[in-house]
Amino acid sequence: MSEFVFLFRSTEEGRRAAMGTPEAAQRSLQAWMTWIGNLEKNGHLKSRGHPLETSGKTVRNNMVTDGPFVEAKELVLGFIVIEARDMDEAIKLASDNPMAVRGGAVEVRPVMSLGV
Repeated sequence: MSEFVFLFRSTEEGRRAAMGTPEAAQRSLQAWMTWIGNLEKNGHLKSRGHPLETSGKTVRNNMVTDGPFVEAKELVLGFIVIEARDMDEAIKLASDNPMAVRGGAVEVRPVMSLGV
């Protein structure tokens, strides 16, 4: 099995739509918990990761700028680490993620093996 990171991306408007009311937030949370529970039940969840704040800083060439994404329209809102046979299986596992089916995106990235 290989490890993959799922980076969850959405626009600020998409994030607000999912979390804008208590009812919407509850529905969103329930969909996420069901999806993550299924990954865990089937032995694919390596790390639950964490949600990320939408603010931050970028350090580049000894300069610090506001915002983690200086000119991006999408925000990385969180991540998890999963285990899958290969990229195809990882993509299949990401395909029914609540964010992916509601206008956001899941970036699937293989974790590089350092061979140590």
